[in-house]
Amino acid sequence: RPGEISLAHNGVLFMDELPQFTRPAMESLRQPLEDGVITISRAGGRATYPSSFMLIGAMNPCPCGYFGHPTRACTCSQTKVSLYLNKISGPLLDRMDLQVEVPPVEYDRMADARPAESSAEAARQIQRRRYAGTGVTCNARLTPALLKKYCVLTPEADRLLAAAYERMGLSGRSYDRLLRVARTIADLAGSEQIGPDHVAEAIQFRNLDRKYWQ
Repeated sequence: RPGEISLAHNGVLFMDELPQFTRPAMESLRQPLEDGVITISRAGGRATYPSSFMLIGAMNPCPCGYFGHPTRACTCSQTKVSLYLNKISGPLLDRMDLQVEVPPVEYDRMADARPAESSAEAARQIQRRRYAGTGVTCNARLTPALLKKYCVLTPEADRLLAAAYERMGLSGRSYDRLLRVARTIADLAGSEQIGPDHVAEAIQFRNLDRKYWQ
């Protein structure tokens, strides 16, 4: 029967305390994140279910929760921290478009009643018009051919991305995902071309694995 991955089709799958899941459970996310479907093989046959979802994973940086904290000391050994972080594999991290460290929230910001910033609906409209008739509705679903057609970089942005590719040792998959994020940032800014500022911001969203998973 369909499991949580398929039940989250066209929605969000939120996995809190990500390292607490078993390694096989986490690795089973790789195919659906890449293909939008999941195939289950059993002795009695095979079944394929749709599984196009947005994965959100949350985790602490270590078992005690304070590794890298600006004011509180971590009580874990370096070995313990490494074992904890290495429960998340590199190939799974590679399939995550955004990797964001959330710092402690100050009281003034926590008590602020003003509405939070939201994604502009205009960016969604831009993507719907751009991809009309292609079967694609948003930047996250761009095929390799559409990626080349619609993710046009300015010369400065191309040089910045080339330097980041070499310095960060990006894979082909992470390069494509970085382009999709830069395309979205440009759409939010109302820019048809992807400029160096858009690429720089997209690169910042892929620095977390370099900081903790060295």
